[in-house]
Amino acid sequence: MKYAFSGKTAFVTGGTRGIGKAITEKLLAADAAVVIAYSTSQKDAETMCRMAEADGRRLFAVKCNVGDPVEVKAAFDFIEKHLGRLDFLVNNAGITRDGLAVRMSDEQWLSVMATDLNGVFYCTRSALRLMMKQKYGRIVNIASIVGLTGNAGQSNYAAAKAGIIGFSKSVAREMGSRDILINTITPGYIETDMVSGIPEAMKSRMLGSIPLGRYGSPNDVAGTVCFLLSEDAGYINGAVIDVNGGMY
Repeated sequence: MKYAFSGKTAFVTGGTRGIGKAITEKLLAADAAVVIAYSTSQKDAETMCRMAEADGRRLFAVKCNVGDPVEVKAAFDFIEKHLGRLDFLVNNAGITRDGLAVRMSDEQWLSVMATDLNGVFYCTRSALRLMMKQKYGRIVNIASIVGLTGNAGQSNYAAAKAGIIGFSKSVAREMGSRDILINTITPGYIETDMVSGIPEAMKSRMLGSIPLGRYGSPNDVAGTVCFLLSEDAGYINGAVIDVNGGMY
């Protein structure tokens, strides 16, 4: 489906790779002005901006560790100064630091919580301050199937992603009367760098548990994001949308 987001502005965290890049590309193709946040992939961000400019699209990049409230504030100050408004926020940035709970270090736990959960809070809080002035906004938070099912060796990641779901449902209740909708997507196993590092034997077991018999693509998630940002989804709020090929 082709969407038309001309005149809309969007902020996508983790927008240079995998799912975030696919979301950014779909938003640009729909004529939205997009700001992407990156933490370490400056060259990728610069390349994306050059390509977008060559295509006549409006893409901006800001360096922002979403787990740092000071950097998040600076990113939103940039958005307000250069774009004047914010219609869409997609909280996509996330990391993993896997390990069994009994052996997990404080750093493994806290770093995942800082990026995957605190980052969603910091960005949502800043976005709401802009959206409330407009009495309009759409926020999509990218969680994970692991936040619903749990996964051995990923107690930190699962806890953060489950936290996103509860957080999103709560804020959806707070903001619905202002025409600010917050929804969550829980992707299954998507073909990204994160999945490519999994051992082949484990990949084979994972594939056998997916009724569609294939991994998802970043575009599968990006398409769902664009639907939730569109007016076709104007009565969907506080929902959790599974994009996992029927796995759960």
